[in-house]
Amino acid sequence: MEVLTITSKNFEQEVLKSDLPVLLDFWASWCGPCKMMSPIVDEVAKELNGKAKVGKINVDEEPNLASSFNIMSIPTLVVIENGKLKTQSVGVKSKEEVIKMI
Repeated sequence: MEVLTITSKNFEQEVLKSDLPVLLDFWASWCGPCKMMSPIVDEVAKELNGKAKVGKINVDEEPNLASSFNIMSIPTLVVIENGKLKTQSVGVKSKEEVIKMI
């Protein structure tokens, strides 16, 4: 499954109403650790195809979504299941650690 770009316009449909768990990657283009995390998130999306959705939220373009999750540092990974926050983690993680979150 392709990584989705999550915005305030599609957040409710793609995340809150999803039948699958959703991994959200909060990132920014100027963030070095985010650039390290991006290919890992892409791999997780391919590996969990059909088992989970994966989306990326640019904190500079979607400040309201970032503040609604109290994002203070990036990269931050969030897992939403059945419309509710399941887990949240700050910093670079291995692919295995990310998959365990879901």
